[in-house]
Amino acid sequence: MTITQLKYVLSVAEYQNFTIAAEHSFVTQPTLSMQIQKLEDELNAQIFNRSTKPIELTEVGKKIVEQAKIIVDESNRITDIVHQQKGYIGGEFKLGIIPTIMPTLLPMFLNNFTKKYPKVKLIIEELTTEEIIRKLTDGHIDAAIAATPLENEAIKERPLYYEPFVGLIPEGHRLFNHKNINVEELEVDDILLLEDGHCFKDSVLNLCRSYRSDSNRNFQLQSGSFDTLIKLSKEGLGMTLIPYLQTLDLNDKDKLHLREFETPPPAREVSLLYHKSQLKMQLIEALKSTIDGVVRGAISFSDVKIISPLQRN
Repeated sequence: MTITQLKYVLSVAEYQNFTIAAEHSFVTQPTLSMQIQKLEDELNAQIFNRSTKPIELTEVGKKIVEQAKIIVDESNRITDIVHQQKGYIGGEFKLGIIPTIMPTLLPMFLNNFTKKYPKVKLIIEELTTEEIIRKLTDGHIDAAIAATPLENEAIKERPLYYEPFVGLIPEGHRLFNHKNINVEELEVDDILLLEDGHCFKDSVLNLCRSYRSDSNRNFQLQSGSFDTLIKLSKEGLGMTLIPYLQTLDLNDKDKLHLREFETPPPAREVSLLYHKSQLKMQLIEALKSTIDGVVRGAISFSDVKIISPLQRN
């Protein structure tokens, strides 16, 4: 039994296809199949049911895969131990960031991080929260930045900052002349929302307890971009809610439409996430330290009410 064989097993278990698993493992399909067959022969047990499409794990195969994940994680930890002992911060580091955080946070820390740690090859992906959870669990990314809490036992959460929601109100709107917004005044039918899949939308819906499925508008719109929501709101098509950091790039004229919430304002918790196996912790700590250094001056809210991104019934 070898670590390589176990990695091949994990790849087939994930993709449920020998050919695709071989492509992601950077080997030929016959090589991968032969190594898995050798492992099955050694164990005298069938890991995969090859007669089904897609390929399925056998009952004993499911238990083997669970143990294989532990063994592969622990084998990776050996390299980590050596790097930590040497104080080495380098190598490939895969980071996922959700779309509603990427445009505002990434420009704040990326340049500082790459200059401070030139030996790190940082690979950044824009991912939904659902994709982040899956990729962290499967070991395809090393860390992520997303809104929390996620309540996932396999994932560690380290809060980075708390970001209040801010209202953007068009002229003529019933709340435009209010100095601050009261949460009880919100009506979800009156708010331009992000499209499904964005946790910020789920947070807004959780905030709006007066949620109704009917709408008085003669149009329905869900956008993947805060910029689109801001432009539509300025045209008088409804108010919208945006994260605090998104407001920093608005021009002075647009900022006249911003309204903060009464204290404590609703906010999202933004955290650095990583798998409970805690691999590459020296890189994770370096990333957190860099982000802490740049956000401290830009956003330092503590008296807030955290709105969960999890959908509630």
